[in-house]
Amino acid sequence: MTTTKTTTKTAAPDKAKPAPKDAIALLKADHESVSQLFAEYENTRSVPNKKALVAEICTALSVHAQIEEEIFCPAVRAALKDKLLVSEATVEHAGVKDLIAQLKGVEPDGEMYDAKVKVLSEYVKHHVKEEQTEMFPKAKATSVDMIALGARMAARKDELLAQAA
Repeated sequence: MTTTKTTTKTAAPDKAKPAPKDAIALLKADHESVSQLFAEYENTRSVPNKKALVAEICTALSVHAQIEEEIFCPAVRAALKDKLLVSEATVEHAGVKDLIAQLKGVEPDGEMYDAKVKVLSEYVKHHVKEEQTEMFPKAKATSVDMIALGARMAARKDELLAQAA
């Protein structure tokens, strides 16, 4: 006699999605991630590792700058009385983008390459400091819905990273 075993499949519980990050938390997480990548770069001597790290840094910074410029900055500019703050961030992004263009697809060839990565790191540190000490506190004090803004930014970031892959 054969017995058939019936199993009832219970629906797997939905994996809890992390709570949506507000726009500023998302940007700060990007800042921390890129900072760690620059630290890894400083501690490696391997040319293939340097090339891979720079590619990752360039992609992360490009995507970060784009979501800031497309979504975060226009919302903050509209809510703030301080128009210079957002304009300054845009100018800083231009400097970062110029260095990214000089590094993308180039072989790590010694001192000039390392110097460009170092200057890029310094630009980014300066930009991050200004954002976190000046822009973010002012942005938090506005009526902008940072959770909704963060959701839009996260969706756009995912889209841009998928395109880059």
